[in-house]
Amino acid sequence: MTTANTPSLTLEPAIRDDLADVGRRIQAAFAPAVEKETGQPSTEPIPSDRELAESFDAPDAEVLHLLENGERVGGAVVVPGREAGRRALELFFIDAGREGKGLGRRAWRAIEERYPDTRVWETFTPHFEVRNIHFYINVCGFHAVEFFHEGHPHPGPLEEPDAADRPDESFDGEDRGFRFEKVMPTR
Repeated sequence: MTTANTPSLTLEPAIRDDLADVGRRIQAAFAPAVEKETGQPSTEPIPSDRELAESFDAPDAEVLHLLENGERVGGAVVVPGREAGRRALELFFIDAGREGKGLGRRAWRAIEERYPDTRVWETFTPHFEVRNIHFYINVCGFHAVEFFHEGHPHPGPLEEPDAADRPDESFDGEDRGFRFEKVMPTR
């Protein structure tokens, strides 16, 4: 619920010069969950710089800043789906130290309003990200529609033609996660 005392929240497209900073902020926002899961800081940033570049450079991707009263407090990467009316929330984050204050809920509403022609939203989150799973299902209204694991791998980088040239990327459980969808009500 927005009240007169609720700070203004807006979305603003990022420019190419912003992307390095957006990437660092995403990695900083994701790091605590990885450390909590593994018991130690990750030796590599999550998502990797390569994964960030792939998201930022995806065809027609829109990298967005989330601003509260003009201050950057998070962001998102939204990518059109292969079919009309579908979009993917490729990346979504609230800056470290800002979570738990309702920003995610308000940001998600703003994203939905920005793309009123979207009939189906899709996103993915790792299996250990309990806060994200709660957020997508209980707050935003997504449904888990697929679970990726060793027997049902995510059709991502490991399925790419040059995957054989990247032997360090064997399935080690890190790709376990949920694919969520949200079907928007008919307007």
